[in-house]
Amino acid sequence: MEFTAYDIAIIPLIIALVGLIVKMGFPRKYAPVVALALGIAAGFFYLAPGEPKKAVLYGIVVGLSAVGLYSGAKNVGQGIAGEGSGS
Repeated sequence: MEFTAYDIAIIPLIIALVGLIVKMGFPRKYAPVVALALGIAAGFFYLAPGEPKKAVLYGIVVGLSAVGLYSGAKNVGQGIAGEGSGS
């Protein structure tokens, strides 16, 4: 599996789209499912069009990467906020 810089740039795009969808009122608990669905869609339409097996695999990798990056950033932000509040 080989990703280029353009392919990897889809990850922050998925994070931004999921954030937008959540701000529009979609339940936050389903955000990982939305990220996975967007990743798979990106797989079919951008990463590996015409190759369904690769599209699904690449889409899962990109979608789960977006979920992990979002979760990690959120946890770090909460940790920093917790340190500053004297907890």
